[in-house]
Amino acid sequence: MKFRAKLMLVLCMCVLFVAGCGTSGSKTGQGDTQQPKLESGANTEQVASEGEQTELSFYYPIAVGGPLTSVIEKMTEEFTKENPDIKVKPIYTGSYADTTTKVQAGVQAKQPPDVAVLLTTELYSMIDSNAVIPLDDFIAKEDPSYIEDFYPAFMSNAQSEGKTYSIPFQRSTIVLYYNKDAFKKAGLDPEKPPANWDELVSAAKQLNQNGQSGIEIPGSGFAYWMFQLLSLQNSPDGGNLMSPDGKKVFFDTPENVEALQYWVDLTKKHKVMPEGILDWATVPSDFLAEKTAMIIHTTGNLTNIKNSAAFDFGVAFLPMNKQYGSPTGGGNFYVFKDIEPKKQEAAWKFIKFMTEPERAAQWSIDTGYVAVRKSAYETDVMKQYTQDFPLAVVARDQLEHAHAELSTHNNGRVSKALSDQVQAALTGTIDPAGALKKAQEEANKALEPFNK
Repeated sequence: MKFRAKLMLVLCMCVLFVAGCGTSGSKTGQGDTQQPKLESGANTEQVASEGEQTELSFYYPIAVGGPLTSVIEKMTEEFTKENPDIKVKPIYTGSYADTTTKVQAGVQAKQPPDVAVLLTTELYSMIDSNAVIPLDDFIAKEDPSYIEDFYPAFMSNAQSEGKTYSIPFQRSTIVLYYNKDAFKKAGLDPEKPPANWDELVSAAKQLNQNGQSGIEIPGSGFAYWMFQLLSLQNSPDGGNLMSPDGKKVFFDTPENVEALQYWVDLTKKHKVMPEGILDWATVPSDFLAEKTAMIIHTTGNLTNIKNSAAFDFGVAFLPMNKQYGSPTGGGNFYVFKDIEPKKQEAAWKFIKFMTEPERAAQWSIDTGYVAVRKSAYETDVMKQYTQDFPLAVVARDQLEHAHAELSTHNNGRVSKALSDQVQAALTGTIDPAGALKKAQEEANKALEPFNK
């Protein structure tokens, strides 16, 4: 009996010792074999795949009003749910200019993002700095209808020398927004927005009353872009501000001087636009506050205006002079060179996801940007939306008259040279002819290394 009692005591002590070791391991983390707690709906296979995830850093800018960070974050979350082996980390990087600066710093440090949305105008800068990869090998594996489905006007800023370096995403044309209620009060037909430059001035004069300006065109941020639209409208042969290879610009032509003079005259001569340089972000706010009856701005602000306007408004083609015309605008997806091949492949998968027809349609609805693929307008969600809100197709229809946005080698210096001189003309520091002559000279210097 004594022996049996001693044996039972020894066995109990062993059990307690083993249990104690297991508890100690759990607390210290050493030898912990516990499975991680599964979230609702998860399973062990999903957790295992998450442990092998390819993580992508995704830089994106916002240049319009509205809560777009939440829209982007939701889209990236949906991607990871559908692709549990890839985790996308969306990083809001400020304005387009801020995003370009951060990308360039990352490229120089050999630590670029994996994928980013940058202005389409950064095409040559990204190529010249050897920062991005052409996407043709990926595109070749897709059905030919994939790339053909993107609007040609948007692809014009994505390709160079037969190669495709980026894929359209948040793209736009510039449109005319006008306050229909203000039109009625001024005795104007709210269903007939101004169709040409003369009609724009005439309407703006009638609308310019009771503290409300007739028209506002932003001169900060994207002065070169606003000038380009006037240049295109005044071009007798459809010519653009730059050559197709991005090595030459044509700023100081008589037609362009006339276009800049028209912009200056809206303030100085016709007095239908406030003095000074109008801020990019303030112009839509002025429209919503009914401080101005018409604005010229990106269609990327359409949903924000639709959701915020306390009055009936319209959207129309930009008034023409010799022809209709608008530069395209906005950002494309780029994939970076100094990252692992598996990350490049994952980035391509992400780009395809973000530009699928249904998703491109919903992005357009959520933002006001033009859906970049033709098939997006054939989806049920877009058909219903455009039926209920026909203004959503104005910017898309204007693509027939759209041209590539100003993009050149050494693009930062070239576009700044033009923007600075346009602003100088708007403030009366220099006349339009002198401003564009100086801009041409500065741009020629910036492009000289690429024309040897």
